[in-house]
Amino acid sequence: MRLKDVRVGFAVTGSHCTLDEVMVQLENLVKEGAVVYPIISAVVDGTDTKYGPAQKWKDLLGKITGHVPINSITGAEPIGPGKLLDVLVVAPCTGNTLAKLANGITDGPVLMAIKAHLRNLRPVVLAISTNDGLGMNAKNLGLLLNTKNIYLVPFGQDNPLEKPNSLKAKMDLIIDTVLLALEGKQIQPVLVNVS
Repeated sequence: MRLKDVRVGFAVTGSHCTLDEVMVQLENLVKEGAVVYPIISAVVDGTDTKYGPAQKWKDLLGKITGHVPINSITGAEPIGPGKLLDVLVVAPCTGNTLAKLANGITDGPVLMAIKAHLRNLRPVVLAISTNDGLGMNAKNLGLLLNTKNIYLVPFGQDNPLEKPNSLKAKMDLIIDTVLLALEGKQIQPVLVNVS
C-alpha cells in the first residue's frame, strides 16, 4: 500500500461528465491505504444533472471514504491551521476552479481548502477537465504550471477536432502524480495523449 496513512483531501468540482471516472480513482486511493477526506464544490453539492442527482455523488463520496463531504467554506477553513492533510487532490478541476485559483479567488469550499492547505506549503494536485484549457484558461493553466506546490496530473486534448480548446487529465495517473508530488516532484511528461 503505497499511500498507507497518508491524509489526502479529495476535492470534486462540477465537471459532471468525469465524475464516474474520478470515483474509480478515489477508490484506488483508498485501496492504496490513504485516509481520504472528500470536499465538494457548491455545484457538486446542489446540482442534479443527466449524470445523476447531487445526492448520488455525495452518498458515493461518503461511502468510499467513510467521511461526510466538506461542503462549506467554514468546513474547509480548518484544513490550514489544523494541518489536516498531507496532499490535496482536485479531481476533476474545472476551468472555473482553475481560473479562480490562479487569480486568488476563494469563494467556495474547494478553493478555501486549497488556500488553507497551501498555507502549509504542502502539495496540491490538479486533474483538469475543462472545455477552455487552450482558450481563455490557457493563461491560468500556464500560471499554475509555474506555481510552487501545485502539481498537474498529465493532460491533453480529449477531443481536438470537435472541441479544440478542451483539455482533460489522464485520471488514471492521479496516484502516480500524488506519489511524486509528496516528494516535491512534477510527474513527467505533463502533456500526454488522452483522446
